Amino acid sequence: MVDVLVIGGGNAALCAALMAREAGASVLLLEAAPRAWRGGNSQHTRNLRCMHDAPQDVLVDAYPEEEYWQDLLKVTGGQTNEALARLVIRASSTCRPWMHRHGVRFQPSLSGALHTARTNAFFMGGGKALVNAYYRSAERLGVRIRYETPVERIELDGSRFVAAWAGGERIAARSCVLAAGGFESNRAWLSAAWGTNERGERPADNFLIRGTRFNNGTLLRFMIDAGAETIGDPVQAHMVAIDARAPLYDGGICTRIDCVSLGIVVNRDAERFYDEGEDFWPKRYAIWGRLVAQQPGQIAYSVIDAKAIGRFMPPVFPGTRANSLPELARALGLDEAHFMRTLNAYNAACRPGTFDHTQLDDCRTDGIAPAKTHWARPLDTAPFFGYALRPGVTFTYLGLKTDETAAVRFGGEPSENLFVAGEMMAGNVLGKGYTAGVGMSIGTAFGRIAGTRAAAAASKEGSHASA
Repeated sequence: MVDVLVIGGGNAALCAALMAREAGASVLLLEAAPRAWRGGNSQHTRNLRCMHDAPQDVLVDAYPEEEYWQDLLKVTGGQTNEALARLVIRASSTCRPWMHRHGVRFQPSLSGALHTARTNAFFMGGGKALVNAYYRSAERLGVRIRYETPVERIELDGSRFVAAWAGGERIAARSCVLAAGGFESNRAWLSAAWGTNERGERPADNFLIRGTRFNNGTLLRFMIDAGAETIGDPVQAHMVAIDARAPLYDGGICTRIDCVSLGIVVNRDAERFYDEGEDFWPKRYAIWGRLVAQQPGQIAYSVIDAKAIGRFMPPVFPGTRANSLPELARALGLDEAHFMRTLNAYNAACRPGTFDHTQLDDCRTDGIAPAKTHWARPLDTAPFFGYALRPGVTFTYLGLKTDETAAVRFGGEPSENLFVAGEMMAGNVLGKGYTAGVGMSIGTAFGRIAGTRAAAAASKEGSHASA
């Protein structure tokens, strides 16, 4: 019998498997995806948000605990467990040497990745390189890995883990870590959660899944039905406004449209609906998917002029280009008269200021709603560009409630040998909202805790069995 069974194949699962193996446990990892698609959403990531009190290799200046906490508090609107959030924040300051030992390499913030040089450590080669490094290290240490092995259910004795069932095969273990992700690729569950809006639309029918196609929430649903304590709202998710031409699944980072704060965004009625310059993009990009989801037809259009070019990470698909604003409206399929009224009102409302996209500058609008509070400049320089946007779901926040031990809880009590990490418990820290890199911070912190605890639980189980 294996000591520790890890269910999942992304960052949190790999961190758990590595920590358990380092603690001396035998480890089996079950990944639902084929080898080529291993790694869950982690393969699509770029960086880790890191607390640090002084410059550290690729990180400049300082990003102290309290600032990190305030950033998280702001984006979640207070819907976060402060103790667990601070645990994640502190862990982010000490995990990188361990990651480096397992083959992960870092580089400075990428050109065009705005405002992250101080807060985020970027993975050299991106998330795919991180995933590959962890798998290489796991294999070298003797972690057994099985691909294309989705787990449908687990066998419990009260709150104790006994075995997992995959394709009719029973896999017993002394302890288990659940790290199999959320339910974002389960279209039926998304549709049921979002329901029908006031216009008679089913918003989730127009969602794209920028993350993995393999996170169907099967194990999450089983655990909920089995009585595990839950946390989070099923309609809350890391949801980004992405290129409407993106694939249904696995579009990843390259489908994100990052020029929102440099121009304006209108819905299909050619009306603005939110402050595009509210805050720095890494702190606000993940609200725009939900904003677009609330618009008619779940579609919107990001509009910029030539002055914005070179100031943001270019998307993989070129935008719709036009030499005049009326021409752009027609090319985007928007009502030209409505579009020009919106653009003329916005341009007239822009107040003179000193434009600086690296700061919360004084370029703002006056006299229109919604206001644009920073980086507001008239759109008046050809050529003009437009990008159609759809909501892109990365991962869902409904998950299993836990504590600082990463234990799954039943009836107010923690399980002795069943633990959870990653997206399956991220809702403890992320009740809503997002800030760049925090998902990897959560997965790394709780993956390492879960692996350590699972190894200790397995050792205790083994001692009892031999007594």
